[in-house]
Amino acid sequence: MAILQSLLGGGSQKLIGLDISSSSVKLLELSRKGNRYHVEGYAIEALPPNAVTDKQITDPKLVGEAIARAVNRAGTRTRQAAVAVAGASVITKIIEMPASLSDDDMEEQIKAEADQFIPYPIDEVSLDFQVLGVSPKNAEMLDVMLAACRKEQVEQRCAAADLAGLTVKVVDIEAQALENACQFLQHQMPDGGHGKTIAIVDMGATTTSVLVLHDLQSVYTRDQAFGGRQLTEDIMRTYQMSFEDATKAKRSGVLPQGYETEVLEHFVSDMAQQIDRSLQFFFSAATRYNSIDQIILAGGCAHIPGVEARIQERLQIPTVIAHPFSTMSVASKAKPSTLAQDESSLLIACGLAWRAFDQDDA
Repeated sequence: MAILQSLLGGGSQKLIGLDISSSSVKLLELSRKGNRYHVEGYAIEALPPNAVTDKQITDPKLVGEAIARAVNRAGTRTRQAAVAVAGASVITKIIEMPASLSDDDMEEQIKAEADQFIPYPIDEVSLDFQVLGVSPKNAEMLDVMLAACRKEQVEQRCAAADLAGLTVKVVDIEAQALENACQFLQHQMPDGGHGKTIAIVDMGATTTSVLVLHDLQSVYTRDQAFGGRQLTEDIMRTYQMSFEDATKAKRSGVLPQGYETEVLEHFVSDMAQQIDRSLQFFFSAATRYNSIDQIILAGGCAHIPGVEARIQERLQIPTVIAHPFSTMSVASKAKPSTLAQDESSLLIACGLAWRAFDQDDA
């Protein structure tokens, strides 16, 4: 049940997972037979600088054009999409509600009381909730996750998708999409993640998202302003390149001699410091935990050759690169060899594409 049909909706429909980040549009389509998942198609299209800033789409037309190119490259006929929102205007909160309430009564009560939890006028937000289960504190109460987002964030994404001929059916939260994608990383986790504390570090162009799982359940999330754009800017400064030339050089790997020691080594050291800082925040916030069993790196920065070994050496924590599709079959049109190079950047898109099946699993 949903207060707003799109926010947190999903299940039993064909959906494209559409991750709109600050640097690119990432599209992924999955299918499923039984318990076996299959990659039908994917595409990544670069965005012009500043088309998306601080999780906000500032130019829907440019983003819509990039989405249209991604749809064309992926060769998909599916026209329904799941997107995600993030940033300061996205709020999630666990609240308690009486277990005796019917679904309709719970919806009405949440609507009436939402202004206690949301610092925006109610008519300016998209609002939804999901019952998580019986409260561990009181058997007569339910834990309910309340999710809210400024309507303009949802409308921006819907407008950009519409320009590309897509209809947004699901609006998720990035942290939730990342958590949903972690089911496809269990094969990489020690003991399948059971009884283990695992940190998923998704480092994009401007934002690093850290999700900590214990026994496969989310216990901590944190976003911080750090990402691969810093490496691009370091290349610009060191070699007097334009942003476009530095971006191309970074992607192609064609860089001046000395790049490894002059630029890359310092950036990876900064990566390690940022990850360590996030983990220290986690230990402070969740004092029952004092160690991490594994780090799984995702996002564009995970493409740096050998980065997992460097992070492991600096932090003394076993570290691997995310490979969510290694247990899936892949359609030939999805170009399996290219997908293998890009898959660590597709975790959020993967979590969004999975929303087509989540009601089947409920």
